[in-house]
Amino acid sequence: MSATEIVIRRPDDWHLHLRDASMMAAVVPFSSADFGRAIIMPNTLPPVTTLNQAIKYREDIKKAVPGEHSFEPLMTLYLTEMSTPEDIGSAAQNGIIKAVKLYPAGATTNSESGVKDWQKVLPVLEEMAKIGLPLLVHGEVTDADVDIFDREELFIDTVLSPLRQKIPELRIVMEHVTTDTGVNYVMSSDSNLAATITAHHLIINRNAYLAGGIKPHYYCLPVAKREKHRLALRKAATSGDAKFFFGSDSAPHLDGLKECDCGCAGIFTSINALGCITTVFEQEGKLENLEKFVSLNGPEFYGLPANSSKTRLYKTSRPIRFPEKIQTSGGTVTVFNPLFAIYWQVDNRVEE
Repeated sequence: MSATEIVIRRPDDWHLHLRDASMMAAVVPFSSADFGRAIIMPNTLPPVTTLNQAIKYREDIKKAVPGEHSFEPLMTLYLTEMSTPEDIGSAAQNGIIKAVKLYPAGATTNSESGVKDWQKVLPVLEEMAKIGLPLLVHGEVTDADVDIFDREELFIDTVLSPLRQKIPELRIVMEHVTTDTGVNYVMSSDSNLAATITAHHLIINRNAYLAGGIKPHYYCLPVAKREKHRLALRKAATSGDAKFFFGSDSAPHLDGLKECDCGCAGIFTSINALGCITTVFEQEGKLENLEKFVSLNGPEFYGLPANSSKTRLYKTSRPIRFPEKIQTSGGTVTVFNPLFAIYWQVDNRVEE
């Protein structure tokens, strides 16, 4: 399909980091400009583990949304070994909590409070299966002796598959899937398993941060992998398969925390993610499936209606200029550079 203009249901972001304080104030407007809703990650400091914390965090996010934007934060709780079925069940009844996030301890940014012993959280997961509350998993093992490029595949074999066999009714999203193994596993599974795919994993492979010198602003977790995996992700995302939907995993860090001896993992993509994704679908000749990936598949899995408002995407004659960095009160944050020109302009002022 070739087109110069597309009108789709307003997109959502099903995996987003907004941080807190001044960083949150700086990055929220970029997400709320292009997306109607977003699943908000709870790995703040301290992590969002209770309903009251989630309510407060939601209020803070909404205060940072510009008045002309329409944006709904969809809140999650951070699963710890101290979480109880009663607490999670009660939080879900409130209606604000849409999912629970499971971080293997040490897997990524602010995951120190995550799960080490899976047996300790099984009662919570069984309760979630009963009430239909999705579990969002960072799909990597954290054993120090496991190669970082093999951690997703081993997670599937040793954690995810046994968990799904033990609690088959549990609805699970494998977040930011990065390998052909992960893609194939999701595609071959039933409707209780889905996966999010990021813009940056569709665009870069491991050469982006390793070839020609270390490039910290392309370093994320899970790390981008071989080219064959990137191609598998592109095929899955553009296929229209309802099990795959967009989650940016946009994760801002101050440049000083990226450009150091032990730089933080995370790529800030909210500002240009929709243009990047549309370009990828155009490159693959699959623009007809764009709406499924960014607007329809996610709400279907979460049991929510698709947004009623519309977004218009149209091609410009000249590349759209995005800032290389954004400014926060604490310093600068580098914007993801996809290494290709983006010609797709986003227009949310579409009449019903």
